[in-house]
Amino acid sequence: MWFYLVALLGLFYLVRWYRERQVVSHLPDKYVFITGCDSGFGNLLARQLDARGLRVLAACLTEKGAKQLRDQTSGKLETVTLGVTKTESVAAAAQWVKKRVGDRGLWGLVNNAGIAVPLAPNEWLTKKDFVTIIDVNLLGVIDVTLNLLPLVRKARGRMVNVSSVGGRIALCGGGYYISKYGVEAFSDSLRRETLFFGVKFAVIEPGYFRTNMTNNQRVSQNFQESWDRASPEVQEIYGEKFLASYMKSIELMDQLCRQDLHLVTDCMEHALTACHPHTRYSAGWDAKFLFVPMSYMPTFLVDAIFSWGLPRPAKAL
Repeated sequence: MWFYLVALLGLFYLVRWYRERQVVSHLPDKYVFITGCDSGFGNLLARQLDARGLRVLAACLTEKGAKQLRDQTSGKLETVTLGVTKTESVAAAAQWVKKRVGDRGLWGLVNNAGIAVPLAPNEWLTKKDFVTIIDVNLLGVIDVTLNLLPLVRKARGRMVNVSSVGGRIALCGGGYYISKYGVEAFSDSLRRETLFFGVKFAVIEPGYFRTNMTNNQRVSQNFQESWDRASPEVQEIYGEKFLASYMKSIELMDQLCRQDLHLVTDCMEHALTACHPHTRYSAGWDAKFLFVPMSYMPTFLVDAIFSWGLPRPAKAL
């Protein structure tokens, strides 16, 4: 009995292994548009796909970032400046893409651009702080997608949204986790709608990786600024010790962050080039073995785990 179960399980993984390694044909003829290519995941993915032979259309926030990327890649890669929070910039970039892909359509769209700060307990923040992140991480994703969806549909191509383990469990206040929950919901609804047109959709859920977005100095500075702007009443409730403890938590998280960004970009590449891509990719040991399992645990247990590990406010019960 056990022999047949083991054999069946082995056959399942063998078939899965074979399917995952099947690659779509004519990759050099396929266009992929990537946002947020100045640094981090987007920059590495653009270089990775360019080396693979695909025709990469890389969107950078600054001309400086675009030039640096062009200097590191082949002549096939093209760049455009894009601010995802500006509708006119998104529309112009969509027209730029349309001129290049022509009747072939756009094989791949990777919504990667994002920011992480302001990040702090909710009471320390203002509405503007929330809007700043949501405008980039969620509304920017929606705007870019709506403008380029007709081109992806024409190619019966791939759409890849970069979410986060923060789209499963919110560890702190601010707009970052809200935006990632929103990306998950938008991706789910769009995936079902585009199935009818032969479009395949994937969501990337990285764990904690060290990028410019998660730079320890930047996060700590923003955290301090949020504390300084908080009202005297809020500062009294939380206390200086809470601030110091949270700063140490940020430093510890930075030390735990993975530096091998290929763990994420390899997932993106597979979603764009495999015949049978996954619907979701969890990148990093913390995503696979900590945050994803915890997202299925009872709420009281997850709350107890994080309450045990996080600093307590001065006026806590």
